[in-house]
This record gives sequence, C-alpha cells and structure tokens, in this order.
Amino acid sequence: MIKNPRVGNILYYVSDIDRTETFYRDTIGLDVQRMPDDGDGNPWLLACIPGNTDLLFFKGEVRVGTSPMIVFDLGEGGIDDVVTGLAEAGTTIVTPVSHAPGGWSSEFLDPDGYTLSLYQDEAAPRSVVTTA
Repeated sequence: MIKNPRVGNILYYVSDIDRTETFYRDTIGLDVQRMPDDGDGNPWLLACIPGNTDLLFFKGEVRVGTSPMIVFDLGEGGIDDVVTGLAEAGTTIVTPVSHAPGGWSSEFLDPDGYTLSLYQDEAAPRSVVTTA
C-alpha cells in the first residue's frame, strides 16, 4: 500500500525532445528545463507547474495507454515493499524496481491496463518493513 500518496510527476514519452521543448516553453508558456541525461545518454525535460507536480518528458516510443503516466512519489521510501505488495495483490508489474534519474522507479498496470509509476529519491530507504 502507498502511504501518503502524492502525485509528484506526470511523465510523457515523446518522439522529439526539441519539438516538445519548443511547444511547452514557447506555445504553452511553461518554464521548461533541459536536463542533461536520463541514464542512457539522452536529455530529458522538466517543467515545474503549480501544485508541486512536475511534467517530465523523455524520448521514447509514444503508445496510447502508456503516456502520459502518473507517477506516485514515495517520499518516505519503501519502493521495494510497495512493489512486493502490489505483486502479491495480483497487480501486473511492468517494470521491476530499477534505477531512474536521481532515484528508483517501477511501473505497474491498473485494472484497465493504464500504466502507473512509483518513484523514490535515491536517499530514501528502498525497504521500510520492520520485523517485530
């Protein structure tokens, strides 16, 4: 179970980073920052919007149902425990816990097949389960 759920990011896969940057910066008027590396040598975009939710744009395959993706921020950590709990509840895990820029992420499907994501900062503990 996700404790204190907060939508931290909405992630988009886009076919053209430059075109996306121009659109969201010049047409929409957002403050778009180009980030240097997604771990695979590709730049990505960050657009901060009011309400402590960020828009993230990564170059990738654009497929209906996989983008945009809501990303739940696990501020308290415990991503390994949350993913284990989801799997035990019968949830389809699309991407196991893996490295993401500045932390860890995992993707899973809701009952209708929409991809959702978890993210936690690399400084937070990956497991928070305690034994009695």
